[in-house]
Amino acid sequence: MQKDVFGTQLQNVDYKDVETLKKFLNPHGKIMSRRRTGLSAGNQRELAQAIKRARFMALLPYIVR
Repeated sequence: MQKDVFGTQLQNVDYKDVETLKKFLNPHGKIMSRRRTGLSAGNQRELAQAIKRARFMALLPYIVR
């Protein structure tokens, strides 16, 4: 199983860091599951919130065509 990318603390997750967030999106623009990313439950929730904020601010697309 993969290690948690962000470690125990989530100081690195930021909605403005688009390149890091793109690693957790599939080619269609959907958020990958915990099984695929290897994140803990808390870190997955923080990641999802950051992706949703980035989408709202138009830094990431909602869908990819």
